[in-house]
Amino acid sequence: MLKAFKYRLYPTQPQLRDLDRTLMLCRSLYNAALQERREAYRKAGKTVGFYEQKRYLPEIRTELPEYKGVHSQVLQNVIERVDRAFQGFFRRVKAGQKAGYPRFKGKGRYDSFTFPQAGTTGVKLQGGGKRVLLYGIGSVKVKLHRPLEGRLKTATVKREGEHWYIVFTCEVEPRPLPPNDQAIGIDLGTNPHFLVTSEGERVEAPRYFQKAQAKLAAAQRSLARKKRGSNRRKQARKRVAKLHRKIANQRRDFHHKLARKLVNHYGTIAHEDLNILGLAPSRTAKGVLDAGWAQFLAILAYKAEEAGRRVIGVDPKHTSQDCPVCGHREKRPLWVREYTCPQCGTLLHRDVAAARNILARARTEPAGTWAAWAVP
Repeated sequence: MLKAFKYRLYPTQPQLRDLDRTLMLCRSLYNAALQERREAYRKAGKTVGFYEQKRYLPEIRTELPEYKGVHSQVLQNVIERVDRAFQGFFRRVKAGQKAGYPRFKGKGRYDSFTFPQAGTTGVKLQGGGKRVLLYGIGSVKVKLHRPLEGRLKTATVKREGEHWYIVFTCEVEPRPLPPNDQAIGIDLGTNPHFLVTSEGERVEAPRYFQKAQAKLAAAQRSLARKKRGSNRRKQARKRVAKLHRKIANQRRDFHHKLARKLVNHYGTIAHEDLNILGLAPSRTAKGVLDAGWAQFLAILAYKAEEAGRRVIGVDPKHTSQDCPVCGHREKRPLWVREYTCPQCGTLLHRDVAAARNILARARTEPAGTWAAWAVP
C-alpha cells in the first residue's frame, strides 16, 4: 500500500527564490498547456492529448533556458495534471454532474510540484536525513520527525502559506494488528458530541472553527479595510490564512488521534454512509464543515486498511428514529435527546440508539437482538 510522509523544509533565502521560481515556471507551463488544448478545440475541433503535449517538452527546454533548471519529470507531471483536470471534467459531464471546466492558475494558486520518480532521480536524502537534495534547488534542511518507511515512489514539494513542506509517497507493507472480534457502531454529530459509540462513549466536538470565529472575524475585517495591491493587504491576507491553517491542523490532529484509538480497539467499525456534500448547503452546514466528517472517515478508512481492520458504511435512513430493542419507529424533533420507547418502554439516548442501529445494520441482524444495549 502507499503511505505519505510529510516533513517541514527550512530553505535559505536563495533557495526560497528558487522554489518560488520553480512554482512560477510550472504554473506558466500549466496555463500554456491548458490554453493549447482550449485553442485547438475551439479553432479546429481537435483534441490535444497528454503524450502529444509531453513530446514538446524537450523543445521547450531548448528554446526557454529557464526551464533547464526544472527537472524534466517535474515538467511531465505538470502536463499530467492538465490531463487529469480534463479527464475529471469529461467524467463529470458524462455522469451529469456539475462539470467545472479546467481553469487557469493565477498567481498564488499553484502551490506544489512533484518528482514522480523520486526514488531514482531528482530527490536524495543527505546527512542522515537532516537535508534533502532537490534538483534545481540544492541541499535543503529538512526535519524528519519520524523515519521514512518502505520504498520511496514520489516526492511533492508544497508551499503552505509561508512554510514549505515535502511529502514523500512510499510503498509500504501493511502492518496488521492482532485479530480483534470486537465491533462498534459510531454516530457522527456536531454539537455537543462529535461522535457517539454504540457502547455509550461520547466524544465532545472540539469545534475549532467556532472557537476561532472572533479572531477570524477581526482578521477578515482588517483585511477588508486594506487597499488592494498594498503590502499591508498582503500581510493581512497572510494573517487570515495562518488562522485558517491553524484550525485545519488542529482538526486534522484530532481526527488522526480519534481514528487511531478506534482502529486500535475494534476489529470492525460501522458508520453511516452520509451524503456530506448534500449536507453542506443545509442549515447545519457550519457545524458539519467544522466537524470535518469527510476527512475523519477518510483517515479512519486508511488507518483501518493498514491495520487489517474493517470499516463499513451503512444506510443512514431512520437510524435515529428506530428503537434498537424492539424496532419501533417514531420521528422526533432534534432537540429530543433522550426518550422512552412507547412500544417496549426502554429509556434510550438518541445518539447511542442511532449508533446501535448502525452496528446492527452492519451485522445484518434484525432489530431487537441487542436488548442488552438499553439505557438503564
